[in-house]
Amino acid sequence: MEYVVGLVLALAVFAGSVAVGLMRDKAFFAIAMVAIATYYVLFAAIAGPLSIITQESTVALVFVAVAVIGFRRNQWLVAAAIAGHGAFDAVHHHVISNPGVPPWWPGFCGTFDIVFGACMGALLLVERRRASRHGHAAS
Repeated sequence: MEYVVGLVLALAVFAGSVAVGLMRDKAFFAIAMVAIATYYVLFAAIAGPLSIITQESTVALVFVAVAVIGFRRNQWLVAAAIAGHGAFDAVHHHVISNPGVPPWWPGFCGTFDIVFGACMGALLLVERRRASRHGHAAS
């Protein structure tokens, strides 16, 4: 069920964001990545010792750094970070033992992230094609 909820929510959030124009500001997806990156830190703060908070914070900082670099240089990095975080969800429990993570979270978050990142990638492709037809470059 967590996979279905992740899929539906990712599509709904993406479609809603496009419908109201949030994605017109290129910071939108980078900000989303920053939020996505912090959830495991939150779970660690709820139930884990400082060592787990530190481990989760270190991983989150890597994803945040990629989001910031992508925001400044190339939006494809942001899309890759979002989808990559979804892949990380699949192996997270092998990397960090965080007792605060709900058992359904990796499936939900992984699905959301991969679908949301793929939607962002599709949007970037559409924008690139539109820009090339009009003689403009797109990141």
